[in-house]
Amino acid sequence: MKKLKVIKIGKKLQALRKNYGYTQEQLAEKIECSTRYIGDIEQDRSNPSYEVLIKICNTFNIGMDEIFSSYLNIKERKETNLMLYGFEKLKQNNKETIAHLIEYFNKNA
Repeated sequence: MKKLKVIKIGKKLQALRKNYGYTQEQLAEKIECSTRYIGDIEQDRSNPSYEVLIKICNTFNIGMDEIFSSYLNIKERKETNLMLYGFEKLKQNNKETIAHLIEYFNKNA
């Protein structure tokens, strides 16, 4: 079995937070931890607990596989999921527009 490199998820969590429009303070409040802890996680100075990871996943409506995707042997859907970060924060009319575009392109594929 190939040796696993050091797992660093800070940049991915930072990108998620920014894509959803959260400041470190807002995310910290949402998941009930300190802003410093969020900063430490994003800078890979600290590893989040399982409880914090679950709260982060629930906040962004994602699975843990999306956070650890670069360390897992999961390749399908990775690119699509990256494009969909922040979809839930869009206004309803923008969501509907995207849904119509997807239907259109699927019919013409």
